[in-house]
Amino acid sequence: MKKVIFVLLGLAAHNLFAQNYSQYVNPFIGTGGHGHTFPGAIVPFGMVQLSPDTRIDGSWDGCSGYHYSDSVIYGFSHTHLNGTGVSDYGDIMLMPTMGKPSLNSKDYSSKFSHKNEKATAGFYSVKLDKHNIDVRLTSTKRVGYHEYTFNNAGDANIILDLNHRDKLLEGEVKIIDDKTIEVFRRSEAWATNQYIYARIEFSKPLKISKEFLTGEKIEGISGGKKKISFNGNKLALAFSTSVKKGEKISLKVSISPTGYEGAVKNMLAEGKSNDFDAIQKQAVADWDKELSKIEVKSDDKDKLSVFYTAMYHVFTQPNINMDVDGQYRGRDNKLYYAKDFNYYSVFSLWDTFRGAHPLMSLIDRKRTADFINTFIKQYEQGGKLPVWELASNETECMIGYHSVSVIADAMAKGITGFDYEKAFQASKNSAMLDIFGLNAYKHNNYIAIDDEHESVSKTVEYAYDDWCIAQMAKILGKKEDYQYFMKRSQNWKNLYNPKNGFMQPRKNGNWYEPFEPREVNNNYTEGNSWHYSYSVQQDIPGLIAAHGGKEKFEQFIDAIFSAPDKTTGREQVDITGLIGQYAQGNEPSHHIAYLYNYVGKPEKTDAKIKYILDNYYKNAPDGLIGNEDCGQMSAWYILSSMGIYSVTPGLPEWQTTKPYFDEVKIHLEDGTTRTITKNTSKDELKKLGFENAKSFKDYKYDELTATPVIAAERIFDLNTKVEITALNPDDKIYYMTMDEGDANVRKTFKAYNGPFTITKTTQVSAYAERKGEKSSIVTANFNRRPNNWDITVNATPTPQYTASGKLSLIDGINGDANWRKGEWLGYQGQTFEAIIDMKSPQKITQLMATFLQDSKAWILLPKKVEYYASMNGKDYVLLETVNNSLDPKDEKVQVKALSAEVLPTEARYIKVKAYHFGKLPEWHQGAGGDAYIFVDEISVK
Repeated sequence: MKKVIFVLLGLAAHNLFAQNYSQYVNPFIGTGGHGHTFPGAIVPFGMVQLSPDTRIDGSWDGCSGYHYSDSVIYGFSHTHLNGTGVSDYGDIMLMPTMGKPSLNSKDYSSKFSHKNEKATAGFYSVKLDKHNIDVRLTSTKRVGYHEYTFNNAGDANIILDLNHRDKLLEGEVKIIDDKTIEVFRRSEAWATNQYIYARIEFSKPLKISKEFLTGEKIEGISGGKKKISFNGNKLALAFSTSVKKGEKISLKVSISPTGYEGAVKNMLAEGKSNDFDAIQKQAVADWDKELSKIEVKSDDKDKLSVFYTAMYHVFTQPNINMDVDGQYRGRDNKLYYAKDFNYYSVFSLWDTFRGAHPLMSLIDRKRTADFINTFIKQYEQGGKLPVWELASNETECMIGYHSVSVIADAMAKGITGFDYEKAFQASKNSAMLDIFGLNAYKHNNYIAIDDEHESVSKTVEYAYDDWCIAQMAKILGKKEDYQYFMKRSQNWKNLYNPKNGFMQPRKNGNWYEPFEPREVNNNYTEGNSWHYSYSVQQDIPGLIAAHGGKEKFEQFIDAIFSAPDKTTGREQVDITGLIGQYAQGNEPSHHIAYLYNYVGKPEKTDAKIKYILDNYYKNAPDGLIGNEDCGQMSAWYILSSMGIYSVTPGLPEWQTTKPYFDEVKIHLEDGTTRTITKNTSKDELKKLGFENAKSFKDYKYDELTATPVIAAERIFDLNTKVEITALNPDDKIYYMTMDEGDANVRKTFKAYNGPFTITKTTQVSAYAERKGEKSSIVTANFNRRPNNWDITVNATPTPQYTASGKLSLIDGINGDANWRKGEWLGYQGQTFEAIIDMKSPQKITQLMATFLQDSKAWILLPKKVEYYASMNGKDYVLLETVNNSLDPKDEKVQVKALSAEVLPTEARYIKVKAYHFGKLPEWHQGAGGDAYIFVDEISVK
């Protein structure tokens, strides 16, 4: 009997299924541990996220503004991020207090207890212990509703603090009348130029009782009424009145990204009601409508809470980011009107392309089209598709151009409502830019450490994105584009090391050594080689073949789950939920358990998925094993529990596993229902929801010939042997050398017959050829040492920042400002001391050491550098002290030489002593941590 049932339900179908699934939502899931969620009042995809703030320090576990371990509330603000790893938002913060008003957060904050706190879908309440005030919150899409019950009689205050959390760039408060104010806040945090306007309406008259501002207070008469406004980059006000015991004061706060007029229009449209309970009831109805798109049957109430809270977290964002009349702020900071679509914000695409967007393509095709129309407008108005867009700001956080995955997936599944041609051109634009290593990627068919940090992750993720663009080209009949991007999609092969099966970084033409696949370093994005060596979603059969067949690849999948569950190298807080080296708490691992399906072992997929569902998702504040990441962590649960997952977004099919629940009903927009039970066949699940997706003609394309590896000592004394190896043993290698004597010599490539020796500084270039198809040319530089000096360093570099060892300090090769490429030696919390033995006495007139500063990354120039000289290596004379003048608050990444001109001095030994900055000061986000010294070249003249 068929287990996937098609039921025609008609246009009114959805309302038939709008049952009370909101009762299972527990907004506290993820507010503890490292989930980074918030418990406040929201409606699906709403612009307002009205929630308490218990963190104002920008700490990692306070990214959402709230952490369950806290016991103090600073206020209630109207915007929050759901599960991100970077802090932002917390706009338009209001806080009720009693007694003498204060604008100091320590004074107006209040203790609270979880026993007096409640959160449900669309509602939040808490008792503020210090002030004995009961707070209730609910919302519409664009209006937040507050209700404060003052349980004691006396002077009541409402604090408005625009300095809350983010850095205030511009603030303004306009007093419209004694019950109405308008607010503007332009702030900087993750989004560096965020605009928000608000209109606040109080239920009773209040007077300004305290002011704090750095700008102006302007008073005047307009229309016969007194008008007051305040502005500045520091701005907080207290509004006060007397209250009786048990008296309530209600507030309505409409917000807008466009201006005061937008906030007024939003208030008129969504803030007419003064009935808090009615608004809360409508918020619940909104949630029930969305949540009932998927009906789950289970006797386990905790599992139902986990499932429907997961849906709640997926539907928290992206957020509608336009006024009721369609006006929005574009990425170019100009105002536009959205025509025939809704404009959204908060696109965490590195996370959500994997599961959250594929889920939406199944249950919400209309909103998926809106997302893509938003992408297209951001391309037209901002120059490229979003990467990690926030409040009309491109943060450039994370890697890839994964908007193209969302677009390709929608096109493959036949989703309409957006311009396919415009979407394709926007996608192609992102792939052809010369940023973030793409220039090297296009030219060399991979990214090396020398080109860009996080080179492995960028190479493999760009390759997947290129495959997505190829699928769009195929759908649109663009043969040449298809062939070009399909060839680029094979670039992963240039970082696949056939000797060990891992994606390994390359540096100066060679494999980077020493190599440890568990090591977290700057060659990977939030991960290590284990996590990225399976990231060939676009060509799993090709990856299996590279490993030598299904049996060997199965062993490689087994290996990640059985490896030691400790990473090495840099501590990466995002890597959580480890099973061996598999990390459920971070996105690159999310598809790996499904790869067993490709080697004919679905029972292994079933076992791993069930273990994760059983153990890593709980109905508790710490119920998420890692960051929620704007719905991706929850989308994985939703899809996997239904027995499906999107290993390759862009293909209209699912990889499958055994369904987790007794019965699941999915109500689609076309009025049909799909029913899944534990007995539903995997063949039926594979095309679930996309049974009628069209297939398109494939074009032939060229196979990529992998670039050979060139190995030799990077810095050598008298000579060094050069060996060139093809990654495919059937390839032929051709090479060419150029040294300082070849400047005017025309040279050509010749066949490589074996290792050769060089005695001069030399550039070696090579390519491989197979069946007439040439690889890209790889070039490596090998330098004969400019001297025979020795160096002793009396400090220990951090394992991640060792460059090529201590000799790299005197090799004549200077590191650039991109320190993540690994050219610098880094020392944390230590004074750096180096002694150079020049082997014989030299006359010295200048000494110089080069340092790097990146204040945000804790890398600061030394306080001072002392230069000493000695003839015997024991008795040193101080020649010069150079004090650093660069401001540690200067956040520009820059290289600076601290040099000293000295009187002619004869010496054999030079000592360089650089005094570390010390502890990071209070103004720094990492206050109290030890600063780094980054040093590269030391020169003696």
